[in-house]
Amino acid sequence: MSHALYLLDPDPAPAWAPFAGVRPLCELRAGAHLVRERWESFVGVEASAIFALPHLAGFPEAGVPPVEARRPVTGPAVIGSSTFAPRGLAPHLPDAPARLTHSSITVGWAVPAGATWTGPLPQAQAVDVEGMVLRGVHDLVPALELLLKEDLLGLLGDSDAVPRATVVIGDPAWVALREATVEPGVVFDTTAGPVVLETGVEVKSGARLEGPLWVGANTHIVGGPIRASAIGPWCVVRGEVAKTTILAYANKSHDGFLGSSVLGRWVNLGAGTITSNLKNTYGPIRLDVGDARLETGHTFLGSLIGDHAKTAIGTLLGAGTVVGAGANVFGPVRPPKWVPPFSWGAEGPERMRRDGFLETVERVLPRRQVTMDAAMRTYLERMYDWLTR
Repeated sequence: MSHALYLLDPDPAPAWAPFAGVRPLCELRAGAHLVRERWESFVGVEASAIFALPHLAGFPEAGVPPVEARRPVTGPAVIGSSTFAPRGLAPHLPDAPARLTHSSITVGWAVPAGATWTGPLPQAQAVDVEGMVLRGVHDLVPALELLLKEDLLGLLGDSDAVPRATVVIGDPAWVALREATVEPGVVFDTTAGPVVLETGVEVKSGARLEGPLWVGANTHIVGGPIRASAIGPWCVVRGEVAKTTILAYANKSHDGFLGSSVLGRWVNLGAGTITSNLKNTYGPIRLDVGDARLETGHTFLGSLIGDHAKTAIGTLLGAGTVVGAGANVFGPVRPPKWVPPFSWGAEGPERMRRDGFLETVERVLPRRQVTMDAAMRTYLERMYDWLTR
């Protein structure tokens, strides 16, 4: 018997900045796949709905299931946590309420036919599942190391021929091209993992692509070494990029190191923006989010940058910098480690006005053939109001 699938976001918390309240957290990418996509593969069905913050209802991005407030669910169904990235396929689920666990942590629930889920089932039968628990946005960086190579091996198969004027170091069978355009002189290095370029990707001469690497549809790689990352779709990337997840429509079209970072949709990094991903002491990196201080335990961690944020030319981002959604970062060469949402500049209390933010978005979206319709505007207004409340 097949199960319906629902995704459940956690309550907002500093660890999920800068994306809490901006998008359903299952729409973040862990490895080559969105968390939602991982659950869909795990259960074998498309998600019926996402339970998230009320102001995200009507979330307008294409392909995303309905976003709703949490409600009772009638079985047979699986309720998966957006803070868990599953691997493989779900085990057999019992004909009784079950608690999905990983390393003794609850990551979801299974509801049999005739039963109704209304919340946690602490006494339910525990069923262990494979995957990675995500403690916050910062764990999407080590998720690349744990999940990306395995994901890409599963994506290998039919491929266009690798152009003769390119260089392949390693196994050519680990290069997968799906109607991608690759100029002469591009280097593919598959010694550490596959390189997968999806439909419409363009790669300019001078780029070096080191696996494991996934580049989403219609992304342009315009130069530089890119390695161990998941990028796109619809991005423009130049310069050194390492162990970084970049969501759709982001723009890094100039030189500057970007490492161990997570970039949201529609982020624009000005020319010469550089991230640090390692402290001078080589110690673990701490995040400062408002008044909260979070110990990540990660030695390598760059910047976490929310949707629609922008940096000025020459911006230097210290290790563990968090930039809120919609922030316009300019002024000091090195901003503070916490830049609140919709900041105008990097220091002080000044914020972008809602109408000014919307006007900027209206200018930006058509550059990627995206229309600002009524649903998008309503979502952005609600997001702005929630983040600046």
